[in-house]
Amino acid sequence: MSGIALLLTGGFAGLVICAIPFAIAIAVVTMGSLVVADIEPAFLAQQLIAGSQSFSLLAIPLFMLAGEIMSAGGLSQRLVEVASTLVRHRTGGLAIVTVLAAMVFAAISGSAPATTAAIGGIMIPAMVKAGYDKAFAASIAVSAGVLGPLIPPSIAFVIWGIVAEQSISRLFLSGVIPGLSIAIGLIAICWFHARRHNVPKQAPASWAEVGQAMVLGKWALFSPVFVLGGIYGGVFTPTEAAAMSCVYALVVGVAGRTLNIRDLPAIILRSVRTSAMVTSIIAVSVGFGVLVAQERLAVDFASWMAESLGTKWLALAALNLAFFLLASVMDEIAIMVVLGPMLIAIANRFGVDPVHFGAIIVTNVSIGMAAPPIGYCLFVGMAISGLSLARMAKAIWPQIIVMLIVLMLTTYIPGFALLLQPK
Repeated sequence: MSGIALLLTGGFAGLVICAIPFAIAIAVVTMGSLVVADIEPAFLAQQLIAGSQSFSLLAIPLFMLAGEIMSAGGLSQRLVEVASTLVRHRTGGLAIVTVLAAMVFAAISGSAPATTAAIGGIMIPAMVKAGYDKAFAASIAVSAGVLGPLIPPSIAFVIWGIVAEQSISRLFLSGVIPGLSIAIGLIAICWFHARRHNVPKQAPASWAEVGQAMVLGKWALFSPVFVLGGIYGGVFTPTEAAAMSCVYALVVGVAGRTLNIRDLPAIILRSVRTSAMVTSIIAVSVGFGVLVAQERLAVDFASWMAESLGTKWLALAALNLAFFLLASVMDEIAIMVVLGPMLIAIANRFGVDPVHFGAIIVTNVSIGMAAPPIGYCLFVGMAISGLSLARMAKAIWPQIIVMLIVLMLTTYIPGFALLLQPK
């Protein structure tokens, strides 16, 4: 291994272990590699600009802003009320409400942490008040938040589409069946938990309450139809859909008098802070990726896997295991953008369909957002519930197992993820 390759791999790993932010770690090792290779340092600046100029990249801050506006405008509360009137009287009703509301909100925000915060902030206290164990309530909210990257539109699929140069619309469709399967698995867990622990059922809603909730929640329910219908109807691209989501959320919030225009600066600032963390990693990773390609690290690693493992089945198993372990201790976005070239080389070597491979990667990323010890959604749930990491980790493992089962189906049955692809 050359000195540059050692710096790119060992240097980056060392900085991450020392808790250096990922964007800074990538920039430092890239600059160090340029110095060692005697390449003009201006190369890093050029690649920073190139890495931030993608039109598709605009979808990330726009979807995050749309989610913030909808949450501030009370649309998440409306979704919860609609779901509550329909299923709260069932066994595990309130927990099921959490999953259903998160599933619809995921189709609005595209973000796992945003979905966890918007729905968990409402439902965790409500479930505890209704007799659910607090750790279980928080773990269900965290697990339901994982639907954010899988149910389209999805920020994670946008990122992978940029990294892998694949159709973002096709990638969106590949996440629908895995996402719905996880939701069904979580609903089953809610039912079994409530039955086992004798959680009291809620009073059924009257037809008048159902009708009122539907009327109040109609614009929140129509949002996914508007966004996804526009994308797949050919009206606008995923990036334009993100912009339309912001406009839709703003108009509905202001017209419905649930959003104060004076709150917009604070809402925009929150979305900018979150977006900056994501886009900075993507921008600095372009130069890093060029050096990785120059050193043939991705190609050599793919060749080593092909020689060592031999079959696609074993290679995908090893990749899933490595990805799951990495995602539990490393930022998921950093994994996709830093390891993207290597992952793509492996997929190409074993003949994996690129859209199917995207579904595998994003399903893995989604699980990582809920998996101990550093899943983003896990920390959002801890902040809302006030529980320790140990209690959350203990409560969430049944849900993680359900997600891993769905990951195996996604990995080894291509048609599972590709069922909705256009012929």
